[in-house]
Amino acid sequence: MGANLGRFISMIEGFRRETLDGPKGPISYQIAGSGTPLILLHGFPQNATMWHGIAPKLANDYLVVCPDLRGYGFSAKPTGVENYSFREMGTDILFLMEHLQIARAHLIGHDRGARVSHRLALDHEDRFKSLTLMDIVPMHTLFSDLTREVALGYYHWLFLAQMEPLPDTMIRHDPDSYFEHCLKAWGTGSEPPFDPTALNAYRATWRKPETIRAMCDDYRAGATLDFDLDASDLDKRVSLPSLVLYAQGGMMDKSYDMQAVWANKLARFAAKPMPGGHFFPDHYPDETLAEIRSFLDQQP
Repeated sequence: MGANLGRFISMIEGFRRETLDGPKGPISYQIAGSGTPLILLHGFPQNATMWHGIAPKLANDYLVVCPDLRGYGFSAKPTGVENYSFREMGTDILFLMEHLQIARAHLIGHDRGARVSHRLALDHEDRFKSLTLMDIVPMHTLFSDLTREVALGYYHWLFLAQMEPLPDTMIRHDPDSYFEHCLKAWGTGSEPPFDPTALNAYRATWRKPETIRAMCDDYRAGATLDFDLDASDLDKRVSLPSLVLYAQGGMMDKSYDMQAVWANKLARFAAKPMPGGHFFPDHYPDETLAEIRSFLDQQP
């Protein structure tokens, strides 16, 4: 698929795409609206288009910024695992905030984007008004207490973290089959289908060899650098008002007491189950939007 087509289909309705020259290369983001800033961070194996059913409605009341994380979408894909710790990926978000003259923002993340968001809140709490995390448990929690069920259900954590080029080479043979399997396997099997335009936008970027390598580097960093960073902050709690959304009956819900897990990491939070599997923002955008709005409406 050509680059121009990829750029066209990856646009969120009503948003404009811009590119900033960041510390490690381009930072691609989509932006619309005005008012209090919201930053929405996507997860694996997607890009900013995952917010297509949510961001346009939020843009009626907020300045909404949807970046492609480093290594994903049209953003930079530097070589070297050291460039993909959540702290390093977060530097792009801080750089973008400076460029847009955003002093403080509400921060919302799903999957890997939620992990970047949690690290940003730990490191730079003063830059954010609130924190919303979707369907994750802390990195250290997952790896230090890995059960058989989680290892089998989320085997990709171990597969993608293997040394280059093993997982990269295997995925490159048929990226659509592999990544679409991920999209389906982490669901319940009864969700509505993915939006075809959004799915094409995901395919347009995950088919690129450099994106595949970068996404693997993200997981390599997660199993090493991020685990160590989390270990050094085991007793640190984010004091921001926070919301934790998780897939009801999903792997995180079945394997962890989400309320108890996050009580050790967030000082002020609510944890709420969501319909569908891991990708509930894609499958149930209206329900996800309702929870986001309800939470944001409570913030000063």
